[in-house]
Amino acid sequence: MNFQHNPVSTDPHNTDFFPGGVSDVKRDGATILFRSERGVMLRLQAVSDSVIRLCYATEGFFDADFSYAIYKDYESSFAHLELTEEETGWSVTTATVQVRVSRSDMRVAFFSVDGGIEINRDEKGFHWEPHPEFGGNIVKMSKHVYPGEHYFGLGDKATSMNLRGKRFMNWATDEYGFGVERDPLYKAIPFYIGVQQQKAYGIFFDNTFKSYFDFASERKTATSFWAHGGQMNYYFIYGPDAISVVERYTNLTGKPELPPKWALGYHQCKWSYYPEEKVREIAREFRERQIPCDALYLDIDYMDGYRCFTWDKEKFPEPTQMISDLARDGYKVVTIIDPGIKIDRNYWVFNEGFEKGYFCKRADGVNMKGKVWPGDCYFPDFTRPEVREWWAGLFKGLIAENGIRGIWNDMNEPAIFEVESKTFPGDVRHNYDGHDCSHRKAHNVFGMQMARATFHGVKNFARPNRPFIITRSAYSGTQRYSASWTGDNIASWEHLWVANMQCQRMSISGFSFIGSDIGGFTEHPTSELYTRWIQLAVFHPLMRTHSSGDHGDQEPWSFSPASLAITKKFIELRYRLLPYQYTTFWTYVTTGTPMLRPLSLVHMDDPNALNRNDEFFSGQHLLVAPVVEAGAESRYVYFPQGKWYNYFTHEILSQPGEQRVAAPLELMPLFVRAGAVIPQYPVMQYVDERPLDKMELWVYYSTERVQSELYEDEGDGYEYRKGVFNHKVFTTRGTDKSQLLGQNVRGKFRESYEIYEIHLVGLPFVPSKVSLDDLEIEVDFHQGENGHWVVEVPRQFDVLKVE
Repeated sequence: MNFQHNPVSTDPHNTDFFPGGVSDVKRDGATILFRSERGVMLRLQAVSDSVIRLCYATEGFFDADFSYAIYKDYESSFAHLELTEEETGWSVTTATVQVRVSRSDMRVAFFSVDGGIEINRDEKGFHWEPHPEFGGNIVKMSKHVYPGEHYFGLGDKATSMNLRGKRFMNWATDEYGFGVERDPLYKAIPFYIGVQQQKAYGIFFDNTFKSYFDFASERKTATSFWAHGGQMNYYFIYGPDAISVVERYTNLTGKPELPPKWALGYHQCKWSYYPEEKVREIAREFRERQIPCDALYLDIDYMDGYRCFTWDKEKFPEPTQMISDLARDGYKVVTIIDPGIKIDRNYWVFNEGFEKGYFCKRADGVNMKGKVWPGDCYFPDFTRPEVREWWAGLFKGLIAENGIRGIWNDMNEPAIFEVESKTFPGDVRHNYDGHDCSHRKAHNVFGMQMARATFHGVKNFARPNRPFIITRSAYSGTQRYSASWTGDNIASWEHLWVANMQCQRMSISGFSFIGSDIGGFTEHPTSELYTRWIQLAVFHPLMRTHSSGDHGDQEPWSFSPASLAITKKFIELRYRLLPYQYTTFWTYVTTGTPMLRPLSLVHMDDPNALNRNDEFFSGQHLLVAPVVEAGAESRYVYFPQGKWYNYFTHEILSQPGEQRVAAPLELMPLFVRAGAVIPQYPVMQYVDERPLDKMELWVYYSTERVQSELYEDEGDGYEYRKGVFNHKVFTTRGTDKSQLLGQNVRGKFRESYEIYEIHLVGLPFVPSKVSLDDLEIEVDFHQGENGHWVVEVPRQFDVLKVE
């Protein structure tokens, strides 16, 4: 590979500068420093065999090496690292990737060690121009675009899955009622995945300034990313498959803790439920109608004049008693907390923050003042450690004293009313954990650091329970602290489609604990739209209905009787599938595997699958194809290789490719991989309403050997960290006369049940006997409503055989 030399620009209309040729190379352990003839430095670091960090400095020194995104306990390791000099440059080789740096112009290319395939290479490569207003540089990188290359990721962008041909900005923005293709939105996650020649790689551009990504939009031959400040600092992450790229990125930026299991139940929210009697009425209605629900939310109207950490004593005269009463009926209450602190000398939170100097300041030293819900407010500098510690301590009243179980951080882009920018001026100063900077650098991490402080406060005061946090704004790594939702969406079919795109995209951007406002936050959905949204949301890790009250009621019973019957059935399905969802979450926090897995990435070696948008996998074995068009009674579904069972009818589909499947309103296209074991609970009105007396295992017949998992613990608390959990691996294989189910159990959690209720789907024979570890036991078979066979057996066995 020969690169052409790129000189410093002499065109007065092109102010870009380039590094020039390499003049010096030095290695120090896992780090190799390349210095150009013009004094530009490239620091190339092998973070692991598949993760390479590249950082450029234009003036002979690097900025302090500090990142909010990188997980502090991430362990850098590699099996092999070799530096070799060649005629045209240098090669840095790990066990999986070879990086070639051009002698003539410092451009970089990445190759797979296995097969020597070129995965990614610089087009113009690194270049920069001085920032004309603020000093420093606008740092730029352009990469070559390959024929057929697809791009995915970048967080909450409201567009189709493949990003090719589009340009985006990363600047966290409060965008009420955003439209399709509207950009930027609430989050700034500078990570994308490229797929070409059936190989996948990732680029994580860890720069918190306002940044841009152009995926062959301006120039068809180049994908570029750049930032208005900071350094060109990015990580190249090799797969070779896309899911491995996501796993490596998620491990690099950090995985969350296990949430309390109730957080995976159904949540009901509105702007706003008040007074207290209205909250109690909503709670009674769910239980009387026997619609499962675990969490009720209180929006800003529970506060005294929108003052955070206070209660409106007229609307909620006895909040602790109300929360206690709701808890006895299985409800957990989540309250909103915004960053804006009302300027009021009679308000204790304001006084503490003001007297300690904890609020953000403008460049000339005055406090940053902006209007939000309470009126004029000051805002804590969450990038300052002592401010985060102070903020965490403020949750004692809500969590430890009132009994609130979760906190909802909103408006933390940060959002400001009545200004064109919708946010802080660029001159606002931040501590940035000892690396003082302006808001230009801190803006995109403001919400992240608020969520971080909130997480530590709730975790401290919620013990022995686990914390639950939800944030609107996020930067890479925020998944360590919080769940999120997609913001102020609209009750429209278009937005139902967008919700599907955004949640898949967030999941492959390291942030699996994600959902949308079911039914839309603004305007009011039809019964059909709300029903279809509930069906999709069953498979989103965060399942929450939320709406603006001035557009009408949005509880499940607010729609037609037919819609209510269907939505109730699907909320019950969510609770039936909780052991599967909880296991999928455990896999995410253990390995970084995304909970929602786009069909296009799971089967990226299939060119037809690579171009799909709607279909995705929930966990390992469920293929979901939501209906996102009004009046649809069927839809086309693309099936990858293998056999698939319709979850509801047990019909088996064995032909790969696109097929039209029935999708009446009372159903949705949902399919189970043949050979899978899907654990299910009986329907409960809330998580752990009663002890389980048996666990259902739905076994889908296949002649292939297939593995499935079940993770169990107490559902809250931290005993699982002491080994009080069970990790069960099930292995299935069928013949024309038998079905085998193997079980391997690790852990010391004691289940409340002693019985597995085995549901055998798709057997090609009529079963008559069961053996556990080669000993035949006496059982009774009966048939379920779709003709499958059901049998109960003791849960303790290594191998079960049905004949």
